Amino acid sequence: MAVVRALLISVLIILVAFVGFAYWSGTAYYRVPRLAPSAVVGTSGVLDDAEISSKIKAKMVLDDYVKARSISVNTKNGTVTLRGVVRSVNEHDRALTLARDTVGVTQVVDELTVEAPER
Repeated sequence: MAVVRALLISVLIILVAFVGFAYWSGTAYYRVPRLAPSAVVGTSGVLDDAEISSKIKAKMVLDDYVKARSISVNTKNGTVTLRGVVRSVNEHDRALTLARDTVGVTQVVDELTVEAPER
């Protein structure tokens, strides 16, 4: 019984020594490859085009100055295209700002037209 106990204690000491050496020398950390950080959002890690379009459309619906029904939002590879007719220059600028401030958007293509004021 004493031999088994001595053997277990020796294995434990050796194991602790190896872990301690790897920790203090830093070799364990540098052996693991690291990935470049991406735009982490949600459980999948990266937003796809449909999610980006949905987020922008939801922002427009909740905004008091943008009429979301008159604006079409299309996304391809992070490039968002806004199409439609808006009532004023302020609404135009606000729609572009909402799109640009969305995570995952790399570029915004403006195809919005401002409707002429009625006299």
